[in-house]
This record gives sequence, structure tokens and C-alpha cells, in this order.
Amino acid sequence: MAGGRGERLYPLTKDRAKPAVSFGGDYRIIDFTLSNCFNSNLRAIYLLTQYRSMTLDRHVRQAWNLFKYELGEFIDSVPPQHLIANKWYEGTADSVYQNIHLLETHRPDLVLILSGDHIYKMNYAPLIEYHLENDSDLTATTVDMPADQSHRFGVLEMNRERRIVGFEEKPERGKPHPLKPDKILINMGVYVFDTKALVRGLIEDYKKDSNHDFGHDIIPRMIQKGERVFGYEFMDESSGKLRYWRDVGDIDSFYEANMDLVDVSPEFNLYDEDWPIYTYRLQGPPAKIIHESQDKRAAVSNSLLGTGVIISGAEVERSIISPMVRVSGNSQVTQSILMPGVQIGQNCRIKRTIIDEGVIVPDNTEIGINSDDDTRFFQISPKGIVTVPSGFVFLNSPDS
Repeated sequence: MAGGRGERLYPLTKDRAKPAVSFGGDYRIIDFTLSNCFNSNLRAIYLLTQYRSMTLDRHVRQAWNLFKYELGEFIDSVPPQHLIANKWYEGTADSVYQNIHLLETHRPDLVLILSGDHIYKMNYAPLIEYHLENDSDLTATTVDMPADQSHRFGVLEMNRERRIVGFEEKPERGKPHPLKPDKILINMGVYVFDTKALVRGLIEDYKKDSNHDFGHDIIPRMIQKGERVFGYEFMDESSGKLRYWRDVGDIDSFYEANMDLVDVSPEFNLYDEDWPIYTYRLQGPPAKIIHESQDKRAAVSNSLLGTGVIISGAEVERSIISPMVRVSGNSQVTQSILMPGVQIGQNCRIKRTIIDEGVIVPDNTEIGINSDDDTRFFQISPKGIVTVPSGFVFLNSPDS
């Protein structure tokens, strides 16, 4: 499911679908879910798109030509077809219902439904095996979170047999984990359905006045009817530790997940050869770091540098520098994310800032230093992250 507007991630979603937003320098958000599928040997994929889907479709064409169609493998983008009703997708469940003919064509025993806007690495094979062992109608994947995060997520209530007995969407305080009273079990948006149960639930939901959403409607209704709904905790079975999963639905969570990548020993490892993250990599030269002079020496620490990056006599610390970015002499970039194609002039100071694709920052510009100045032009998140949108032209820019 990759059709949401991503309103909480605005202005990064001003010109593109949320799954197409740049992440971690070289990647797009959608790459993580699709890599999970590919690495799990699940290669019959429909990508349900809608909002500003051109950038997402272009990326999928460029990055995901890995499938062998002659072997029955495929990844197909499916915007609203208006076959059942002359309307756009109105919810997560509605997006699947409007494409129910695809299930009729392929007649699979099981359907794996995923969100295209989360950052995690997951082998779906054990999840599917768990679903089959429990003879489930639905298996929903979950991780635990502190109880004070209830208002941000759908919260599952699970008994000691791991059967889901309750579900609330963003409650003030959700039901506690059966073994950890200070934790809640949140809905990851990863579902394995028995196809018959899925079709039955979608048809029933379509006839009702509802949000047509899996979390709000389908799952609670299945629980009420006594269907076999189980929870699968996303953890390392050998250590018992939770695995890394992040919902990057707003600016602060997006920023924090990117900053996780530049830790000395990151919890989310991009260098795992056993679980590669696939993407489209721009053809270009290697990153280059230039000492212009004794007065303009370059220094880069705890940062990711993409293809074609040039750091020329500037300082970069704890930042994500995406492909084809240039940072010029005497500038300082700290704890920031520079999206592809950003150009930073001389004598600039950038701190705790996200600069979207292609923005040209003129000489002597400060962002993230003085909040009073920033609020005049830019959106600032609750945790103080400044976002410069794509297409922004500075008043002192030569092009302004």
C-alpha cells in the first residue's frame, strides 16, 4: 500500500508520494519494504499507488527491474482503476477491495499486505509459517512500545496465547503487553490474511458506512466475530530483543530514523551483506573531499556521503549527504539531512535541518541557528527540526 498523502511528512511530500521520499542518502522509503519482499523470495507484488505517484512509479521502474516475468515474478503499480466504483481509494481496506479482481485472477491461498512507508528489515517467511501453524484467519505483526506512545499507533490487546482479543486505534493509553505492564503492543501494518477471510471481510466492510481501513474497521470486526486473529511479535527469537522498526510518518520520526544511520554502531545496519537494500543508484563519480587551503580544510565525521558528493573546504558532522550534493568552503553542516542535488554556498551554517531536493542555498546563509529567523520562512517540527521545501528560492539567491 503506497498511496497515502503523507500529510504529516509535509513539505517533503509536497511534490511526491511518501514512499518516494529520499531516505538515508541513496534510498527511497519504499526500498526497504520491497527489499524485504525480494529477500524473502516473495516476488509477485502489486503496488497500490494514488497520491502524486509519478515519482514513485519512475523510481520503481529504475530500481526494481530485478524480476523475471517469464518465471511468474512481477511488480506492478496499480493506481485506482475505477472498476468497482468511480472513486479514488478511500482507505487501506478500500484500496485492496477495489482490486479484488486481482485475487480472483491469481487465487492465492494467502495474501501479505504491507505498508510502503516503514523502515525495517524483516524476513516474512517465519511470519507466514507462524500464520499457518496457528491456522489463522489473520496474523498481525507487532512490536512493543512505551505505554505513553499509545496515541501515535494502533494498539493490539493480546492474551498469553498470542491471540488478539482487542484493538484500538490511537487510544489515550492502550491495553498493556500481557508480560510487560509498562509496554503496549502496536500495530506494524504488516498482515498475513487467509484469502477467503480477507475477501469476506472486504465485502462486508464495503457494505457498511466505515473508514474502510484495516486498523479502524477490518481487524476489530474480525475480533468481534471470533475469527482466528493472532499477533506475531517482531523480535530476534535467539536473543528475545525487539528488531528495528520505525514509522517515519512525520518530520521528527523521519529525521530521527535518518540520524540512527550515522551512529558509530547503528542499530539499523545498511552494511548487512546477507540482507541487501536494493535501490536505483545514480551513475556518477565517487564522493570527494577537498582541502581548498590551510584556511579551508575539509572535515567529515559520523556522516553518510552519496555518489558524486563534493565537500570542498567545509565541515560536515553527523549528517546525511545525498547524491550530487556540494558543500562549499567555510560552511558547516551539522546534524542535518541534505537531499539529492542540494547545493550549499560558502560560509553557511546549517544545523538540525532537512533541505529537500535541488535547493540552492546561497553564501552566508544560516538555517537552524536562529529559530526566530527560521519561522519566518520554514516549517519547524515540534522537536525543532527545520525543513526547507523543494523549489524554495532564497531572497539573497542570484536567481531570486
